[in-house]
Amino acid sequence: MATATINRNVLLDAIVNEMASGVDKAVECWMAQIEQIFEDTRLTTLGRMNAIHEVVQHYKQLTGKERLEFRGQKTI
Repeated sequence: MATATINRNVLLDAIVNEMASGVDKAVECWMAQIEQIFEDTRLTTLGRMNAIHEVVQHYKQLTGKERLEFRGQKTI
């Protein structure tokens, strides 16, 4: 029984670590895209806003989400 518990914990740890790694890579990819947009001197302010909007729309398309759930305190 102890071996089964250890193996289950090892498996769960491996799954959790793999999922966390995937989330980290995805967030880093989006942040890199946004950083690249901010650093592109050829874009106007409106161009930057449109480019960031495209990143968000692409995320929604990939996930099948129409709206993103708001988290945190509303500032506007």
